[in-house]
Amino acid sequence: MNIYVGNLSPATTEEELRKAFVEFGHAESVKIIKDKFTGESRGFGFVELPNAAQAREAIAGLNGIELGGNILTVNEARAKRQRGSGRERRSW
Repeated sequence: MNIYVGNLSPATTEEELRKAFVEFGHAESVKIIKDKFTGESRGFGFVELPNAAQAREAIAGLNGIELGGNILTVNEARAKRQRGSGRERRSW
């Protein structure tokens, strides 16, 4: 299950985030999203836990805890929306 983790401190590393999830199971992947121009954290990331039951436990156990001075928002990630090309055809 893919888990969204929001309100990350700019100083939080992927390794620190992985350690927060270790008591709930093995994280297949941990990714903090960074600004493509500055390389700085955008304040959120994603953790992939292969076991759905462990993922639900992690969400319940980590949502609202403090990590790096910030209170985390943790929930199941929503599917990524498809982006348009920016040139939508309209018929009048």
